[in-house]
Amino acid sequence: MYKHLLFSAISLFVSLSVFAQQPTQSIRGMVIDNASNAPLPFVNIVIQNTNKGTTTDSLGNFTLQNITVGRYNIQVSIIGYEPLILKEIEVTSGKEVFLNILLKENATSLSEVVIKPKLNKEQPLNSTATVSAKMLSVEEAKRYAGGFDDPARLVSAFAGVSSNVSNNAIIIRGNSPQALQWKLEGVEIPNPNHFADLGAFGGGGLTALSTQVLANSDFFSGAMPAEYGNALSGVFDIFMRKGNNKKAEHTFQLGLLGIDVASEGPFKKGGKASYLFNYRYSTLALLAPLLPENAGGTKYQDLSFKINLPTQKTGTFSVWGLGLIDNSGAEAKKNSSDWKYDADKEKQVVKQYMGVVGIGHKILLNSKQYIKSSVAAIINGIDFSTERLNNNLSLSPKNIVDNKNYNLVLSSFLNSKFSAKHTNKTGFVATNMNYDLLLKNALPIGSPLKTLVSEKGNSNLLSAYTNSTLNVGEKLTINAGLNTQLFTLNKQYTVEPRVGIKYQFVPTQSFSFAYGLHSRLERLNYYFAKNNNGESVNKNIGFTKSNHLVMGYDVSLSEFTHLKVEAYYQYLFNVPVIADSSFSMINQQNDWFFNGKLQSTGNGKNYGVDVTFEKYLSQGYYYIFTASLFNSQYKGGDNIWRNTRYNRNYAFNFLIGKEWQMGKNKQNVLGLNTRLSYQGGDRYSPINNIQSTINQEVVFDETRAFSQQVSPAFTSHFTASYKRNKNKSAQEIAFKIINVTQFKEFFDFQYNYQTQKVDERREAIFIPNLSWKVEF
Repeated sequence: MYKHLLFSAISLFVSLSVFAQQPTQSIRGMVIDNASNAPLPFVNIVIQNTNKGTTTDSLGNFTLQNITVGRYNIQVSIIGYEPLILKEIEVTSGKEVFLNILLKENATSLSEVVIKPKLNKEQPLNSTATVSAKMLSVEEAKRYAGGFDDPARLVSAFAGVSSNVSNNAIIIRGNSPQALQWKLEGVEIPNPNHFADLGAFGGGGLTALSTQVLANSDFFSGAMPAEYGNALSGVFDIFMRKGNNKKAEHTFQLGLLGIDVASEGPFKKGGKASYLFNYRYSTLALLAPLLPENAGGTKYQDLSFKINLPTQKTGTFSVWGLGLIDNSGAEAKKNSSDWKYDADKEKQVVKQYMGVVGIGHKILLNSKQYIKSSVAAIINGIDFSTERLNNNLSLSPKNIVDNKNYNLVLSSFLNSKFSAKHTNKTGFVATNMNYDLLLKNALPIGSPLKTLVSEKGNSNLLSAYTNSTLNVGEKLTINAGLNTQLFTLNKQYTVEPRVGIKYQFVPTQSFSFAYGLHSRLERLNYYFAKNNNGESVNKNIGFTKSNHLVMGYDVSLSEFTHLKVEAYYQYLFNVPVIADSSFSMINQQNDWFFNGKLQSTGNGKNYGVDVTFEKYLSQGYYYIFTASLFNSQYKGGDNIWRNTRYNRNYAFNFLIGKEWQMGKNKQNVLGLNTRLSYQGGDRYSPINNIQSTINQEVVFDETRAFSQQVSPAFTSHFTASYKRNKNKSAQEIAFKIINVTQFKEFFDFQYNYQTQKVDERREAIFIPNLSWKVEF
């Protein structure tokens, strides 16, 4: 049915566009120094293989008008700076293209060395990053299969990342998903996913930030620069783009998953201020027959916005925000003969919300220095309750989670470019954490609820950092810095050195090395957990820490192909564990009601090799191959080394896509994209079948924790789209599928009351979405 609908829609679009005139659009942008952020005048902007070009004005701005729709490579150059090539810039008739371009000043004169143009896709946005950093471009976010306009699902194809179909948890190099830090506009935010932390701490169903407002962003998978604190495995540093300050532009999308509305433009004609917002509402009711039981009633909505307010003398202000509301749950089966598993007799209601509003300010003090500051208010909460039917068909409470968190974040840094050879960034982050936590659980089942956490108060996480970038000639770059943190709740602190070295021994090849000490706090409710005697036993646990060591080799094999190889070793220590037990927080997945006594004596180690081979989009097609071979182990309170829950050992991804120019004037685009993934299976502890039958619940043999592994997972995703460019508008119809082959993903084990045995729970999560989008 879906194939028939897609074929009919594309046929209609093609027939309507045969006689269309060739539409055009404008490319605008701004060029700045990547170290000082000062605007660069008189920069040459040339569209390769055309006669189109221009130069920037005194404020670094440029405009290219009447550019025929299509894809272009744009070269940017000026004497004294490394030239740059922007690859795969897509021009459509529905929206202007705006480019923020950063150029790096040469550390030596032109007479000493000939500079080969750099490709923007090979470099992260953060110039202090040396290794394990990749830029996620907006263009890629909209193109790659399996993404579903979700940044978290898109980065799951990156080397070093393993993932699932049922949730978008990001597992980096064998670390837990909750070891990742999310940042928005430079501010750490809570897990920004819909249905966050339900299936896995750190994951969810879909990121609340739509690609409609996404700007190019950085993803770090290890050995992060000194400015990043409270992150153990990596950082997803996300930014929102500025709205168009010249003319109003709008987007409307309608699909099987719901609606998506976006708008941007100037506040007044001729002004420099702009607005941008995006709203999504979704219900899974239309897809209920294809989803797991009870999922059809799931609803979610989100809103994101950014207001940009430049001034003449006091710098640029911005007001930005993101919010989400989720509703989900399940109904109990009232006929006891239908009770097969625990979930069949349970009623669950889940309400979640998250919101952040921030004010940013950036001011150039002079041509060499600028200060960037922000203040943000953050709220997130979950109201989660489960009730269980007894043999009399009456409901009794099983558990309650009622958590509310309110954070205030103040951050600022001074960036100073002392010369082309030395730039320093020094700053601080102060986070005031207010919390109102309540967790109750009934154990054994049927007994009254017992309070595990009941805490209302506040604490602070304070951080300061400094980092210097040294360009020793054109071949050698050194990043060296220090980060320090203090958690005022228990006076725990860290001092973390970071260093990265990159040696560009020939224009197309480089070696890199980086070391960093990194740390992260645990979830707040664990600090206030009470044992069975009502005593708080974990308030003094400290930061979990990890030494990261990474070595990399990077080579541009041709103008369109690129290879990157990284070998890494991570050693984790101060990991919370239970004495004389195999338990470790490294493996904590989604247990809200944990209240064991912890001690920070555990260890872990992750080591492996990540490979990325990419052929950039040229001649209408691209492909990417990523491979990760790794081992992830931990040592619990019993001092025995074991596999971690996330030790899948390997993950392979292959993405490929092709575009065809169609229509009389080749102004329309048919695109086909697919992704194939093959990765090792999840780890689990063996089942104690005899004890499970006696207890009428799943009982694991924790003395052999995570010694078993389920079968490997092969998944595939597919996207087909047809974009029709008309004068002043563009329309796109797309058909996207997650898990085309309907692989049955492993979830967990369940005790079967009818067979008196333990069953492995697997489900084939198959999500199709047919959508229509118009930009005007």
